[in-house]
Amino acid sequence: MKIAMLAPVAWRTPPENYGPWELVTSLLTEELVKLGHDVTLFASGNSLTKAKLKASCNRGYQEDSGQDAKVTEYLHISNCMEVADDFEIVHNQFDFMPLCYSKLIKTPMVTTIHGFSSERIIPIYKKYNKNTYYVSISYANRHPSLGYAANVYHGIDLSQYQLKTKPAEDYLLFMGRIHPDKGTHLAIQIAKKAGRKLIMAGLVQDEEYFKNHIRPYLNDNDIRFVGNIGGKLKTETIQNAAALLHPIGFEEPFGLSVVEAMACGTPVIAFRKGSMNEIIEDKKTGFLVGDVSSAVNAIQHLSSIDSAYCRNYVKENFSKEKMAENYLNIYKNILQ
Repeated sequence: MKIAMLAPVAWRTPPENYGPWELVTSLLTEELVKLGHDVTLFASGNSLTKAKLKASCNRGYQEDSGQDAKVTEYLHISNCMEVADDFEIVHNQFDFMPLCYSKLIKTPMVTTIHGFSSERIIPIYKKYNKNTYYVSISYANRHPSLGYAANVYHGIDLSQYQLKTKPAEDYLLFMGRIHPDKGTHLAIQIAKKAGRKLIMAGLVQDEEYFKNHIRPYLNDNDIRFVGNIGGKLKTETIQNAAALLHPIGFEEPFGLSVVEAMACGTPVIAFRKGSMNEIIEDKKTGFLVGDVSSAVNAIQHLSSIDSAYCRNYVKENFSKEKMAENYLNIYKNILQ
């Protein structure tokens, strides 16, 4: 099958550290190539892939601040759409903007909706609802006014997340964007009330929030911030944690860090919002809670979670192989 994969262009595909959309796009692309499909990845020029790479910029606009983000985005999108007729499927991983081309090309377009940044973007999704194929990443993130071809959960590369082979250390972990939506300040409250150490890792997305609500609590003893980490250091930090804290304050569409933690056998304590009911098996791969006090209480029961069960659960439901299989079924159904 000949597939055009349109990645986001904020970061490299795959990203060096932060960049969840780019990461998922990369995992799917490489798995489709592995399965023998002819895939062209439209991404930044510094992207790493075994597919054919087509780029209209050398680096993502978050990596090169000299670029105008909107100009970079539209040059990137048009780079794909102007050759869309060369493909059997165009897979849009790049939000709502490419939809505006969907009536101008003959090739069917599949759009993975990674989330809705605002209710204000819904009119574009509604306008193109009948001539493209929407895929949700969780049932919780489906918009009632849209039709969907399927739901496909994100998958991860299990080989990058090894099951822990030694007892967890005593620290709790927060891993994600440093932003009120992610509840970083609540993770601090949970750790302090539980009398446990906390390591925080992630991209500082809201500088004022970090300055006023996070930085005052940082020290070299019990509350540490290690920045936006990736690779082996990220994996080891997850493996060694007693639990991942995920006290989100919004209806999160998915949660890659949650799946990554469970793949390492690290239980997750998450607020029961958005997709968490779909991703976490309560009391088996972690705990779904409603507030800080309930999260503190759940920490007392971490020993009841079987690490091997957590990993097998991810293998069965959230592997890159499963994700690729599901998308191929969508492509085939469209082309029948």
